[in-house]
Amino acid sequence: MEASCSNRGDSCCGWLANSPAAISAAMKQEHEISGDGSVKIGGTDTITTPRLTNAALDDANPDSKVPPLSDVGSLPVFKYPFSFANKRVYAGGWSREVTIRELQIAKELAGVNMRLEAGGIRELHWHKAAEWSIMLYGGVRLTAIDAEGRSFVRDVFEGDLWYFPTGIPHSIQGLEPDGGEFLLVFDDGHFSEHETVLLSDIAAHIPREVMARNCGVEPKVLRKIFGQELFIFQAPVPGPLAEDQKKAAGTFGPSPCEFSFRPGEKSIVKKTKGGEARVVDSSTFKVSTTVAAAIVTVHPGGMRELHWHQNADEWQYYMNGKARMTVVGTGERARTMDFEAGDVGYIEKTLPHYIENTGDEDLRFLELFRSSRFEDLSLSEWLSHTPRELVMAHLNIDKATYDRIPREKLVVLPR
Repeated sequence: MEASCSNRGDSCCGWLANSPAAISAAMKQEHEISGDGSVKIGGTDTITTPRLTNAALDDANPDSKVPPLSDVGSLPVFKYPFSFANKRVYAGGWSREVTIRELQIAKELAGVNMRLEAGGIRELHWHKAAEWSIMLYGGVRLTAIDAEGRSFVRDVFEGDLWYFPTGIPHSIQGLEPDGGEFLLVFDDGHFSEHETVLLSDIAAHIPREVMARNCGVEPKVLRKIFGQELFIFQAPVPGPLAEDQKKAAGTFGPSPCEFSFRPGEKSIVKKTKGGEARVVDSSTFKVSTTVAAAIVTVHPGGMRELHWHQNADEWQYYMNGKARMTVVGTGERARTMDFEAGDVGYIEKTLPHYIENTGDEDLRFLELFRSSRFEDLSLSEWLSHTPRELVMAHLNIDKATYDRIPREKLVVLPR
């Protein structure tokens, strides 16, 4: 369903002058950075960095270089850039991953960024984990069979999604003119794309006579089988989609399962003046029973409101723009980190956080959860549905301030 921000104008968000995000911004103004790189806190004490540091990383992470005064204690690092990930390059494409081995708090989900040239193939395979994916660029052809052996062949393009349950064999191949790039997310933080069941491994490590008997052929016709995994390899560009669908249908026919999804057509959308959130979970993308998602757009100066997720950890992928996020942990701990395109973020279940657009273009990112459904609770939603006097006593605010708290979940706040 679509919804819009109330007609109360910007005043509906005025109470946020006292929110952690606003307080953090106000406190940060007390930091003064001089020409020599020293930092004055509140105009008095001075912190310097006498030794040389990685200036590029410092510039990309201003809230780690000079943390807001509202940060306190120590939280585990909840950011990992794909740029740091080991990239495996092949004729036909490349692959890199962020798992619990790279981002140690990411227990529930892992991600793979993959690129296929036109004709490049991610070989026929399956996983012990379920696979959720979004196309970031270009187009690819998917093939699979369902649990009844019926075929699925689809072309997907930028913005489209797909989901393959555990053990469903499938392949991905780049289309003309320039192949595709996509993000794969798996419902197990310990997953690795390099620990999958591959057709080339089966063919290379099953005795040749057994393979021949299984396939109903003479062993000699299999003598050219590769002796090692292919993983990604180059092949001719696939032909017309209808032809491949017809050839794959065989005696069982096409699968009634729809493993792909176009969020622009069926997703649940919450729109405000500050941006939008498109929710895709099993209520709309029926086959996606272990991964739920929100595709979020935040306009310049806007903010994904203070909220938390009560049913699952959140795995983030930043597709465009720049952001900063503060996560509040238990035991009086909080940390702010900066994000840009290609970064992965991770927030443990129930921890409050916000995501603010700090750039001059739209911020677009994914929120992903190991769950069949998307759930969140917002700070304003909680406070506005709690007895007024109780909230006033906790926050030391007056009735006029309390009355300005939005009575509905706004999801994305405007500038």
